[in-house]
Amino acid sequence: MEHGNKAENRERLIEVTAEDLPLHCPMPSMILWNAHPRVFLPIEKTGEALCPYCGTLYRLKGGAASGHH
Repeated sequence: MEHGNKAENRERLIEVTAEDLPLHCPMPSMILWNAHPRVFLPIEKTGEALCPYCGTLYRLKGGAASGHH
């Protein structure tokens, strides 16, 4: 469900792109952007990250970033 350009934080899987990095939850586009403290999520190595506060799974489109150590 959406309200204008804001997406409700009800989805448990959110696909993000390299433009969203560095990734943090909650994202600015979420209505409940202040639902919990902002936490940065290390998604680059594995291509996935789970928010420890709300359990939202983020998946990086295209998978893990290659060429990074």
